[in-house]
Amino acid sequence: MIHSLFLINPSGDIFLEKHWKSVVSRSVCDYFFEAQERASDPENVPPIIQTPHHYLLSVYRHSIFFVAVIQTEVPPLFAIEFLHRVVDTFQDYFGSCSEIVIKENVVVVYEVLEEMLDNGFPLATESNILKELIKPPTILRSVVNTITGSSNVGDQLPTGQLSVVPWRRTGVKYTNNEAYFDVIEEIDAIIDKSGCTVTAEIQGVIDACVKLSGMPDLTLSFMNPRLLDDVSFHPCVRFKRWESERILSFIPPDGNFRLLSYHVSAQNLVAIPVYVKHAISFREGSSSGRFEVTLGPKQSMGKTVEGVTLTGQMPKGVLNMTLTPSQGTYVFDPVTKLLSWEVGKINPQKLPSLKGTMVLQAGCSKPDENPTLNLNFKIQQLAISGLKVNRLDMYGEKYKPFKGIKYMTKAGKFQVRT
Repeated sequence: MIHSLFLINPSGDIFLEKHWKSVVSRSVCDYFFEAQERASDPENVPPIIQTPHHYLLSVYRHSIFFVAVIQTEVPPLFAIEFLHRVVDTFQDYFGSCSEIVIKENVVVVYEVLEEMLDNGFPLATESNILKELIKPPTILRSVVNTITGSSNVGDQLPTGQLSVVPWRRTGVKYTNNEAYFDVIEEIDAIIDKSGCTVTAEIQGVIDACVKLSGMPDLTLSFMNPRLLDDVSFHPCVRFKRWESERILSFIPPDGNFRLLSYHVSAQNLVAIPVYVKHAISFREGSSSGRFEVTLGPKQSMGKTVEGVTLTGQMPKGVLNMTLTPSQGTYVFDPVTKLLSWEVGKINPQKLPSLKGTMVLQAGCSKPDENPTLNLNFKIQQLAISGLKVNRLDMYGEKYKPFKGIKYMTKAGKFQVRT
């Protein structure tokens, strides 16, 4: 299946490569670099690139391209999902996944990749099992390994690998038993000039942090499970029970994991939590223009909209901008023509606004179109789709765990056309 893996930084340097079957020359990445040059943005690089003898499948995360080389035809999502699992594993092992961190822990990275794939096919992709096979690096372990010449490889086979629940190790014990679930929703939307929604959809995930002793069996039920569309589950979820009763029943992995991801694409179910009033005008034959933007909450269910930032790519003819923000700070880069306004929280009693003038190039014709504004925000304790957890029950163990549910909505690709 997967022959080789190349890790490429934004400047186009291959800083790590791993081969499982035969060594594939680095020159195969030239096709990828050509596609990268043609793409306006790193995220717009095609995830699948066909070459005369190989397929290149890639994901872009944490400013790194993870490029898998495949010689035979395979389900592309299978390989792409594996690449995402590699990134998640690195993040779980090292706390972050960056070029510097990967270079610092290069030995552990190679050991983990060796266990994750066997002859090019996924073998151990669960974090619990991998941590028993290859111990995560710590300062003390690094010092001991340097002195004794030993490695991070475990002495015994993982206990979970041989059981019917390979995602959970046996004999787990905690003094404090707790289970936390985060319902995180990301809203992607395009809003037109008049404030109407062109397209809107929600990508949601439920992330869990479960630290429970023994072998607990959990059930999670929702107030309105019919909202969930296009659902993808962690292997621990019993699918038959979900199909018949719309209840999540599972024996959880130990620690952090993604329980499920879902998609809400019905336009009438997607509430837009903020609005943007804008008046951006360029006068024909004049070297100045007017810029005015006001933000406000809308359908935010009384919750505070925070962490708000607004960015916009101004036309090439704009030389400078003189603006006055009612709150926050703004920066305009005259070279890249990028305007960035850090707003912070939106106070419904005093709406944030950014007003001022633009200086245009003398003799330059009026820009063909107004800039598109991109919005970033987050709302704590709100799932914008209306999804609500009803109850969480535990069977199989006698203790009473501490349980917590947290909701958050944030902007994904949220675009306002002016």
